Amino acid sequence: MKIARDQVNKTIGVNRNLRMNEIISEARKVLEIEAAGIQGLVGSIDQNFYQAARWILENKGRIIITGIGKSGIVGRKIVATFCSTGTPALFLHPVEAQHGDLGMVLPTDLVLALSNSGETEELNAILPTLKELGVKIIALTGNLESTLARQADLVIYSGVEREACPLGLAPTASTTAMLALGDALAVVLVKMRDFKICDFQRFHPGGHLGERLKVSLNRVMRTGDQVPLVKTGTLLLDAIKEMDRKQLGATLVVDESKDLKGIVTDGDLRRVLLSHNDLNGILVDQIMTKNPKRIKAGRSVAEALEMMERHLITVLPIVDDEEELLGVLHLHDLLGQGKIRFSQ
Repeated sequence: MKIARDQVNKTIGVNRNLRMNEIISEARKVLEIEAAGIQGLVGSIDQNFYQAARWILENKGRIIITGIGKSGIVGRKIVATFCSTGTPALFLHPVEAQHGDLGMVLPTDLVLALSNSGETEELNAILPTLKELGVKIIALTGNLESTLARQADLVIYSGVEREACPLGLAPTASTTAMLALGDALAVVLVKMRDFKICDFQRFHPGGHLGERLKVSLNRVMRTGDQVPLVKTGTLLLDAIKEMDRKQLGATLVVDESKDLKGIVTDGDLRRVLLSHNDLNGILVDQIMTKNPKRIKAGRSVAEALEMMERHLITVLPIVDDEEELLGVLHLHDLLGQGKIRFSQ
């Protein structure tokens, strides 16, 4: 391995004189160029992008994504993102397509063809056959005058001003921009499909993420002294002290039987401060949100996340079948740092 590496170094040369600050500066320049490439496309998102999203949403078949070289690698990533967010997709290699794999394409499918130059011979060679099959072709390209753009039914522009490669040769900023546009399509489709957290979990049953979403709330909820809690009739100032101690941005309000009656949040405090000059004598009952959203303890993390997303809340009380408070869940317990704290 060392011999092979030495031979490569002799062939292409090695600059061992680059200082640390020069390397750091070059790396930062790459990120700046690639970020500028993506930023430059923001204004080009237009009715063509909208139409492409509509076609994908309404398509009765699969999304066939095709490209070669670096564009093909980007295409495979877009396929993975589409599939995991509810849009069935397949990758078709243009060369393999010419040798039989075109048989996987059905008239009900939709093709998303990727090429920065739009003049990739292997890709353009399969376009006439795809059109004969009657499938619509969406081009993702940086050249609106290219063969691909002319042959496509719809074009999404992905061009960048320059590559991050100092030689201007290696696809860098252009592939980053193409990848970002693929993500943009996937994300708007998530919105258009009203794709939920529970749907995401269904497509990710394995791995750490899938396991996290299937976990019962009994294993992740805060209980006992971790729960910010006051009784009805408590002074608001005392409730604020409880909120400060527990650091959840809210406190739950229960009656003598520990039945959940309300919740006081940071938002409630801001509103009362705007309307009252003096908090003395104010009770939690006067400002709390009555009958707050809650969830049963046996439900899953995925269900809790979906409820929190739907109602735009970050604190979710957990109760038993008799509505007695058992614990509380904060959004950060589920998503903060990408980890979940499990009870022992």
